[in-house]
Amino acid sequence: MNPTRQLRDAGQSLWLDNITRDLITTGTLKRYIDELGITGLTSNPTIFEQALRNSSAYDGAIRERLQAGQSGEDLFFEIALQDITAAADLFRPVHDRTDGVDGWVSLEVSPLLARDARTTLEVAKALHARAGRPNLFIKIPGTREGLPAIEEAIFAGVPVNVTLLFSPEQYVAAAAAWLRGVERRIEAGLNPCVASVASIFISRWDVAVAGKVPDSFTNTLGLAIGRKAFRDYMAMVASPRWQRAFNAGARPQRLLFASTGTKDPKASDILYVRGLAAPLTVNTLPEATLKAFADHGEFGTMVHPDGGDAGAVLDRFQAAGVELAALASKLQDDGAASFVKSWHELLGQLAAKSVAVRAG
Repeated sequence: MNPTRQLRDAGQSLWLDNITRDLITTGTLKRYIDELGITGLTSNPTIFEQALRNSSAYDGAIRERLQAGQSGEDLFFEIALQDITAAADLFRPVHDRTDGVDGWVSLEVSPLLARDARTTLEVAKALHARAGRPNLFIKIPGTREGLPAIEEAIFAGVPVNVTLLFSPEQYVAAAAAWLRGVERRIEAGLNPCVASVASIFISRWDVAVAGKVPDSFTNTLGLAIGRKAFRDYMAMVASPRWQRAFNAGARPQRLLFASTGTKDPKASDILYVRGLAAPLTVNTLPEATLKAFADHGEFGTMVHPDGGDAGAVLDRFQAAGVELAALASKLQDDGAASFVKSWHELLGQLAAKSVAVRAG
């Protein structure tokens, strides 16, 4: 059996961290679903910027929307929603078959709103309504300012992919925001089954400490962070408070491992897939990582609910002078800044493409 299907059958969902119009129109995404068992998809501004830069597939749609008077962010979201809704339709059979557990696609609000909870909520509700698809997550950053927007979006019935989480502590805070939204729905007599995932970024930890710790520590921090988050996730799923919500009709907010493409060329290209095989979770893979795992992937045992040796590994990094809490804050701040940079590059690429389309 294909390794990707083996992992899925063991209890972990594999999602693709990529979207392009060509991926959809050539049938490649459908093939990944049928042959590799991919059950969802995520997107971000960098992915869309590269898609626009590397393909002429968007020219016709851009020309049409320009003639309708759209530009800038409005034009981008119109183009992005065309791709996202097409992908959502491809995953709809998975979504229906799993009764909404799987088969999701994700679209991000503007990263310029990362510190603006009120506008984030308004945009999240508007984008979800425009898409008109039940299997669409709106990505909201799990920054301190984003947590109220997450709670309010869940209370409003908008499925949320919480992004920009780096530490188990940041993850727990995001999970608490989701649960507050669910509990408020229960109190209001509303259906509490509002889906959500919480995305913790893995590989950037190892990039951040590369060359600053003993060689024996190389490429072990990201895995330990992910496994510690999984331990916290399992503890919350088993807690009386979460189980009361489940008893009222809610479903778990699943933990999602993001940024799982290997950055170190000397390391295994499936490092974070093999090392973070965990039940009731999602691993979202760049296309190259997906192909690598399908080709030569393997995994031995699933991550234990207690996180295995994660605590001991994190203690060693602390003893070596790595201030994990401070580094988590820096990674989140840097991630937010990087998303803003990517957003400006995306809009710049869209503007350049618009000029070329008009000239053409």
